[in-house]
Amino acid sequence: MGKAIENIALQRGHDIVYKIGADGKETLAGLDPGTVDVAIEFSQPSAAYNNIYQCLSNHIPVISGTTGWLHHKETVDAYCKAQQGTFFYASNFSMGVNMLFRVNAFLAQLMEQYPEYEMAIEEIHQLEKKDAPSGTAITLAQGILDNLSRKERWKLAPTQDAHTLPIVSKRDKDVSITHTVTYASSIDTITIQHTAHSRAGFALGAVLVAEWLPGHSGVLGMDDFLRG
Repeated sequence: MGKAIENIALQRGHDIVYKIGADGKETLAGLDPGTVDVAIEFSQPSAAYNNIYQCLSNHIPVISGTTGWLHHKETVDAYCKAQQGTFFYASNFSMGVNMLFRVNAFLAQLMEQYPEYEMAIEEIHQLEKKDAPSGTAITLAQGILDNLSRKERWKLAPTQDAHTLPIVSKRDKDVSITHTVTYASSIDTITIQHTAHSRAGFALGAVLVAEWLPGHSGVLGMDDFLRG
């Protein structure tokens, strides 16, 4: 993701002033808001919290697309507000996936009237994906839970519990990143699906958000960006 973001940012006329890897803690701590307009954070679940916290401490607006660390997000949100900083988080920056989120929520609303349909989520990622389920799958699940009263929770496993939404995560090599939501009854099946053919869509979305971010502050997400 870092390389894909760098390539698109350069193509769009931006300067990359720092590239910070796992051994760059001192560089991260010394970032100067006078030379950095925005930090784009795509790392690992174990590193995201400290990376974001350090950027906010240095008064640098930060965008994060790292998943698997969200048990810390309330703390980060509160710190951002206390610092009067700017923190933008999305589980997925692809415009196509964010359209899927909206369709998913709308379909869940419609299904309130049709209890004969059961639903499930499946996500497929490459082997190097550390967390499961993916952040995108969790966002899809939350879109259903927020709009369908008969589902109260999600679970990373098949389940027969009528109040639980099952998520299945698959990891394999040489696969396209795919998220599928299925509604099935004894009569028919409805499926909505997004397949990413490369990382370019995620990277472009992150750069577009970085271009939009100046002039905005607080805790932000894709709904804010899509509203303009």
